[in-house]
Amino acid sequence: MSTPNAPVTDEKAAPRANPFRSLNFSGRFWISLVLVLGVILLGLAGYLYPTGPGEKVGSLYDAPGAGLPLGSDNFGHDVLAVLMAGTRTSLIIGLVAGIVATTIGVIVGLVAGYVGGWFEELLMGATNVVLAIPSIIVLILISISLPQSSIWSLAIVIGITSWPWTARAVRAQASSVATREHIDVARLSGARLPGILLRDVLPYILSYIVMAFVLQIAGAILAESSLSMLGLGPSGANSLGIQLHWALAFQAVGGGAWWAFLPPTIVLTLVSFGFLLLQSSLDEVFNPRLRRGKRRQMKQAAARRAEEARQLAEQAASAPAPDTTRAGDPA
Repeated sequence: MSTPNAPVTDEKAAPRANPFRSLNFSGRFWISLVLVLGVILLGLAGYLYPTGPGEKVGSLYDAPGAGLPLGSDNFGHDVLAVLMAGTRTSLIIGLVAGIVATTIGVIVGLVAGYVGGWFEELLMGATNVVLAIPSIIVLILISISLPQSSIWSLAIVIGITSWPWTARAVRAQASSVATREHIDVARLSGARLPGILLRDVLPYILSYIVMAFVLQIAGAILAESSLSMLGLGPSGANSLGIQLHWALAFQAVGGGAWWAFLPPTIVLTLVSFGFLLLQSSLDEVFNPRLRRGKRRQMKQAAARRAEEARQLAEQAASAPAPDTTRAGDPA
């Protein structure tokens, strides 16, 4: 039996709210996304390119032209084919190293921030010790100790040496979340430590983890390029750093063979700038205080003030005039 006072709802009159409407995908986000996707497509295009990176198609530093869009390198290989393969290798190293570094940093930061006490001091003390050691020196020493390093071993080494700052950031956020009321409810309900960390703490800091992961990818790509330029890159593989290493070793800069060193430099700049710009723009996407942007907030505030002023003017106009006649005066 229906109640007469129940409100009648019209499904067509009330459209569903778009959950993505509140997110602020700014211009910086789209620019960074285009840059990152462009670099990824460049690496994937190597699978469709007719020339392989190891095929000799010319001589020492042939100029662009005659079927070679970017000329040939010091070995007579097609620079464009080597560039595509190198971009793909650098992205793989950055992705694997980012996963390793982010995983270690999240585990250490979550446990330290939630447990606290002497255990937090122990973990953060070890993190500070690792953070104090220059990572490039550790990478050089480990790379020298490995006689033949593959892209996977180099990525794991880079990830193992670059997790401390992620652990510090996650620990600060986890410490803040650990003092909230829903954590006390989870403890009283008998939830165990892994369940609390995964279900009650991790979702609240997921945005920080995503941004840290993006930064880890960019840092790993730059670290691999630095090692490869020193001749300590992965053996038997092509990367952006290795391409620059051979260009410097065979005097491409002094000889004016710009096509040997300028394309990998541009791609390396674009990929690092794209990831860094993506990380900064994600802060506006995840942060509720920055979701609508400053200009939109100013427009909304001005519109609210104008609406309040209009309502006050209408109320003043519709209010009855005060009675100015005195008591006892003749009408």
